[in-house]
Amino acid sequence: MPINFVFGPKCLGVVVVCFVVTRMAWAQPADALPTPLETPQSQASYGIGRQIARDLAQGGLDGDLLDVDALALGIRDALGNTESRITQEQFQAAVGQVQQTAQQRMQQKMKGLADRNRRDGPEFLSKYKALDGVKATESGLLYKVVKQGDGPTPTATDTVKTHYRGRLVDGTEFDSSYKSGNPAVFPVTGVIPGWTEALQMMKVGDRWQIVLPANLAYGPQGSPPVIGPDAVLIFDIELLGIEKGAAPQP
Repeated sequence: MPINFVFGPKCLGVVVVCFVVTRMAWAQPADALPTPLETPQSQASYGIGRQIARDLAQGGLDGDLLDVDALALGIRDALGNTESRITQEQFQAAVGQVQQTAQQRMQQKMKGLADRNRRDGPEFLSKYKALDGVKATESGLLYKVVKQGDGPTPTATDTVKTHYRGRLVDGTEFDSSYKSGNPAVFPVTGVIPGWTEALQMMKVGDRWQIVLPANLAYGPQGSPPVIGPDAVLIFDIELLGIEKGAAPQP
């Protein structure tokens, strides 16, 4: 969902737990698993492990930041109630170093994305604006009506239900309610500015494609790790319904 937020670091405890669970799965190749992935417990555990691995990768924590063997040893010692082989001070210092490396890598990645976005974004906006059927608002929002509905139009105090798909200008899809099969429900003012503006022009039943300049999306901070600074975003939006009254901020 295109919620308007600023990316921030996760708490240390959550990060460490993610380290442990994810690297347990990475520590052994698939053919070395003690049991096949046939039970609900093993399948759920495997799926959770893959999800955590994706979250870690998005946070800049690549596989080479941790020693798999040492991690497995720590897990075995903890499960066996064995006394720790390192002090709490050593542990905290080491985690700090790993986090610092991860942050440096993320900063480098974001810089590369920013340079590319500042080059490709304006060019895409110019080409898209020239397409048949594309309209522009005073704010710089570009939109094209794909299908017209005949329902009411949301106001700023309403909550809406939508299906949507979000892409970067290079075609990378970063979010989609269609894939999950669950429409998104949120306040009109609880999303990024370009969405808030577009929703208050749409009617229930409308399907639009909108293109947002960076200032109407996530701006110079981006939404790491996929949406870099100053990214132009493309959304396909289908307005399914309106619920009167503002919902809690997501």
